[in-house]
Amino acid sequence: MNVLLIGSGGREHALAYKISESKSLSKLYIAPGNPGTENLGENVSLNINMSVDVIKFCSQKNIELVVIGPEQPLVDGLTDRLVENGINVFGPSASAARIEGDKVFAKDLMWKYNIPTAAYHTFGVDEQYDAFNHIKVCELPIVIKASGLAAGKGVLICNTREEALQALNTCMVDKKFGTSGEMVVVEEFMTGQEASVFAISDGKDYFLLPAAQDHKRIYDNDEGPNTGGMGAYAPAPIVTDKILKDVEEQVIKPALEAMEKEGNPYKGCLYCGLMLTDQGPKVVEFNCRFGDPETQAILPLLQGDFLSLLYSSAAGKIDKEAVTIKDGSCVTVIAASKGYPDEYEKGLEITGLDEIKDDSIIIFHAGTKRSENKIVTSGGRVLGVSAIKEEADLGKTKTVAYEALNKISFDGIYFRTDIADKAIN
Repeated sequence: MNVLLIGSGGREHALAYKISESKSLSKLYIAPGNPGTENLGENVSLNINMSVDVIKFCSQKNIELVVIGPEQPLVDGLTDRLVENGINVFGPSASAARIEGDKVFAKDLMWKYNIPTAAYHTFGVDEQYDAFNHIKVCELPIVIKASGLAAGKGVLICNTREEALQALNTCMVDKKFGTSGEMVVVEEFMTGQEASVFAISDGKDYFLLPAAQDHKRIYDNDEGPNTGGMGAYAPAPIVTDKILKDVEEQVIKPALEAMEKEGNPYKGCLYCGLMLTDQGPKVVEFNCRFGDPETQAILPLLQGDFLSLLYSSAAGKIDKEAVTIKDGSCVTVIAASKGYPDEYEKGLEITGLDEIKDDSIIIFHAGTKRSENKIVTSGGRVLGVSAIKEEADLGKTKTVAYEALNKISFDGIYFRTDIADKAIN
């Protein structure tokens, strides 16, 4: 079949890498793609924010499946427009994508259907006084979240009341996150290790991908501000068979049933961001798409026809035999630009990519572009260096990843040095 993949980041490069292996594939188009996807399909210049342009392209190229990578087009309703025109889409409808695009909706859904999550209060932009009063008496630390999309940066962990008041100002007064911060969720701080579990769903049934752990903070030892993710590894040994069973029974099944009952059947990848607390797994957040960078660590562990898994899910009858999970481990380390997640320079030449010949290494492009005959930086998270080993030895896999990363250079390159240490130690 002919496939159109929407997006340009490391997640989309990983999706293109796995889709391109499929025997079901005739032609893969990536819009807009990046220098890393050039050899996996055809990068095309397409305004993905204009559904009429995407529909026209699908008609011209006889596209049989559209795979939407980023959250914004999903929240904006691109899936709905395509489905209305008879085009199969892997990715939830706008109403279902609210599970990520509207944190108040997600929290209320979890509370209504007894899905374990942190206790919370919500406040609108016209309730700032109530929010400030709540901050003055609540237990610390607390977490303040912009309700809307904020590129993974709208979560503020506050250890003091002063930090909490400043976080409210950041969202509601300074409007750092635009309209996304007009509603905020103030919730209890949960302790434990975080883990990510992805469920590929056709609206009723689902297939679980290997559990992963992401590293959100910018600095080693989980210090500094939150980012979109500085690295990941899979499988996550902390997610035991028992914990995974609890997640299925307490989170994934009730979430899919709740979405269907509420009139928002969920087709696509349901990302479950979890905190493994002393009371059991609790939901930190749901996302309406594949996580980034976890996708770069998870997909290399799959074998079989990944495209058939996505297509059957989109068609409403998932083929859970399409792929299997192979033994082994994968560690992904993000090479970021100096200054990320705040201001950073762009257009810096990347060197050393050609020096990496190891078949166990995949370099996923995230924030790169081609400038004449050079690859240069174009984003905060620039590359994802993924090492894949056939044995489930994260220590060895980590070593291979960092050996490759140390061959790559650009001015101001920054990366954490402790990816996977939580599991190794």
